[in-house]
Amino acid sequence: MSDEEKRRLRSQAWFEGSGARNFANRGWVRSRGVPPDHFDGRPVIGICNTWSELTPCNSHFRDLALQVREGILEAGGVPMEFPVISPGEMLTRPTAMLLRNLCSMDVEETLRSNPLDGVVLLMGCDKTTPALLMGAASVNLPTIGVSGGPMLNGSFRGKDFGVKDAWNLAAELRAGRASNEDFEEAEGCLTRSVGVCNVMGTASTMACMVEALGIGLPDNASIPAVDARRRVLARMAGRRIVGMVHEDLTLDRLLTRKAFENAIAVNAAIGGSTNAVIHLTAVARRMEVPLDIEDWHRIGREVPTLLNLQPSGSYMMQDFHEAGGLPVIIRDMCESGLLHADALTVTGKTLAENNATALCANPDVIHRVAKPFMAKSGVAVLRGNLCPDGAVIKPSAAEPRLLKHRGRAVVFENQDDLNLRVDDPALEIDADSVMVLRNCGPRGFPGMPELGMLPIPVKLLKQGVRDMVRISDARMSGTSFGAVVLHVSPEAAAGGALALVRDGDLIELDVEARRLELLVPEDELQQRQAAWRPPVAAAARGYMKLYVDTVNQAHDGCDLQFLVGRSGSDVPAAQH
Repeated sequence: MSDEEKRRLRSQAWFEGSGARNFANRGWVRSRGVPPDHFDGRPVIGICNTWSELTPCNSHFRDLALQVREGILEAGGVPMEFPVISPGEMLTRPTAMLLRNLCSMDVEETLRSNPLDGVVLLMGCDKTTPALLMGAASVNLPTIGVSGGPMLNGSFRGKDFGVKDAWNLAAELRAGRASNEDFEEAEGCLTRSVGVCNVMGTASTMACMVEALGIGLPDNASIPAVDARRRVLARMAGRRIVGMVHEDLTLDRLLTRKAFENAIAVNAAIGGSTNAVIHLTAVARRMEVPLDIEDWHRIGREVPTLLNLQPSGSYMMQDFHEAGGLPVIIRDMCESGLLHADALTVTGKTLAENNATALCANPDVIHRVAKPFMAKSGVAVLRGNLCPDGAVIKPSAAEPRLLKHRGRAVVFENQDDLNLRVDDPALEIDADSVMVLRNCGPRGFPGMPELGMLPIPVKLLKQGVRDMVRISDARMSGTSFGAVVLHVSPEAAAGGALALVRDGDLIELDVEARRLELLVPEDELQQRQAAWRPPVAAAARGYMKLYVDTVNQAHDGCDLQFLVGRSGSDVPAAQH
């Protein structure tokens, strides 16, 4: 046995020794059939499972957990599976984003308070990935991520059918160009298997971030959920985490500044979700790694979009995997000098070494840096008097004509106001107007929902309008698209300039210049600010009150202020 293998493990403080407490700890664990040789100093590995029937994207995780368990046992570890809350994007109200930080607290406290030497994170649906990474980062154990994978391509009337197609069909239904029968038939054609959305939505974006950060095995992002190779990957992750414990390969050795810069660059190359800006910022701040919203501009502007995938392109996640997956993009970017090729990963090898043999099987899906799909990066950061702390837009998902635009504001006070008036024939709005939605930020909603892709008014849909400039302090789904400005910071409920916009005000957007301006004289804005009063807080008790009272703004990652940073894995001895 090597010196590394003889290193005293964290779990031995619970199980090693002849004292009454060690006796009780071993005995209670043995009650479920664990043999005595499992307490001989083997690594105890947690399997952090976000399985839930209320989270359809993660509903196959029981099977994945079994594969991870087999891998841990094969490598000489002791598996210990545990649940944490599972914020599901589809069913959770008012928004899963409200529960991301709560889930991270669940992960952090479970890891720290139990006899675990390392952990495998099972994550899939949008918020489960950042939540588990945030919680694990604060504890800093050896950690490996296993994503659940995308669902199969949808198939509707003989054609591939993705979430972007579903959004377009919904617009056609509102415009009277599609029937309820069309919509009902498409419902079953879109979701043909378990797994996350079949396009580059937030869930698949964050799975790509896991791989780009070096905390997941190669191909983690794109193997379909029902593909046998997803099970193999889970088993191999179970094997690898045991080796990581022996090597003391903790998260702080992986989640470095280089790793986060790699993730930002990869997000641009894949046309990834704008939500990654908030989530990666939150994870970085848990790791105490400096990361600023301006890094997205500095790094992303140099990176072309390489992936022809919905919502920015035409194909879907299954096509991406069959074309070679993220390893192809990472290899090309490493060889082109767009990534830190020497960044360390969970395999113990560098990012470049992991992906050195990747080959592209379909150049129409995965383009090369030398001949990209689009020249523009995936996320642009905007500044101006309307967003002094920043706002974001995804140029690759917008109609190019709208990336430089001036129009008169049509303001919606909140979600209820939007729903009440957006299809009113009397609404004074045209295709050149700028739709503004406020009070949907972290505090204002609360929870910052995915309302940023404001619906085009029916009367404009009937005129053939399919994109307009839309601005809000909300987020939007990674499956959404359009000339949509998001994450305006500070938000309206915190006294940001968005609270001061009035119907008819001119707003100017210039993505190339990274500028968003409210064209109202400064003295007028000062008068409006003096007259502004904060909205009455909606949360009176419980976790929602804790969230509203302590949540950071979008440019800081929307974490709770007291959770930023890490406390490590030390915990006092049992007191009973």
